[in-house]
Amino acid sequence: MAYYDGAFDALGLRDWCDGGDDGGPMSMADLLARSGNVQEGPALPFPSLDELHKACNAVPRTREMTNGVETAFLEAKDALKFVLDPITQPLSWMLDGALDLFTWMPWWILIPGLIALCWWVSRSIGVTIFVALSFLFLGVIDHLDVAIQTLSIIFVCTGLCVVLGVPIGIAMSKSDRLQRATIPVLDLLQTLPSFVYLIPLIFLFSVTESKLYGIAIILYAIVPVVRLTDLGIRLVDRDVIEAADAFGMTPRQKLWKVEVPLALPNIMAGVNQTIMMSLAMVVIASLVSAPGLGVLVLRGIRNLELGVGLVAGLGIVLLAVMLDRASKAALARVDVSRSVK
Repeated sequence: MAYYDGAFDALGLRDWCDGGDDGGPMSMADLLARSGNVQEGPALPFPSLDELHKACNAVPRTREMTNGVETAFLEAKDALKFVLDPITQPLSWMLDGALDLFTWMPWWILIPGLIALCWWVSRSIGVTIFVALSFLFLGVIDHLDVAIQTLSIIFVCTGLCVVLGVPIGIAMSKSDRLQRATIPVLDLLQTLPSFVYLIPLIFLFSVTESKLYGIAIILYAIVPVVRLTDLGIRLVDRDVIEAADAFGMTPRQKLWKVEVPLALPNIMAGVNQTIMMSLAMVVIASLVSAPGLGVLVLRGIRNLELGVGLVAGLGIVLLAVMLDRASKAALARVDVSRSVK
């Protein structure tokens, strides 16, 4: 006798319960119960779907719910793929093009170019020297090629996160209704485990398509730049806004000449966090054919090659520190120029 038989009898639902379908494979708990190898449960178990099903066959089990979710997704798969394929195809072209460009360019052109870019962004001798020494170390240990592959993915995905995230954050700052509607989506993207991003994408796109891991990285990393752009513009001093209105500025002039420049430190902080999250997701995306240092980390895990995994992890740490120091130096420059003005 199940725990909740009396409850269904008292409600007069026994005939409805007995007419339910009790088919389908047995659960692990049922198999253990049949074998006699079952642990004694609590005196009154929680009325979950499986427990209620024991008393009433008409109540669906948990696995029927999960099967329903899977069936619904698979039925919508073709329509989703038809809509998303042409929209996301440029992402594959951008990722493949950046990868081809970075790997085709000779190191004596690419590395000095990246070091010069670092100096232009940061204007910091210390950061530039650190970046140069890090690339030198990666080259000496034969990890420069895979590090460059990872860097190409970061550049594309972070750039798209900024291009998409900043306008979304600006729109959120201008509309409380849009902010209320967008915040739950951002919360979902920020709290969803990174591996879960890959599950629906694997069913929608081929594992050989670059956009599979590109979409996962962008969805995972876009949240900080959206949130901090919205926050930065909302924190602009109201007196400054009133002064801009008094000078007769149009809303567009007020946005680009007053609000965005004053919110730039917050926006740059969001870009910094987006870069770090993109780099974290690149390693996980190696499970779905993303090239770079993550492949070596995955190889170290699969083949229990401790040295391969640790050295590749050290390379990822170096990339993270390089990108973090360069972006923070750029943020410091923004703060200094703002204070001078």
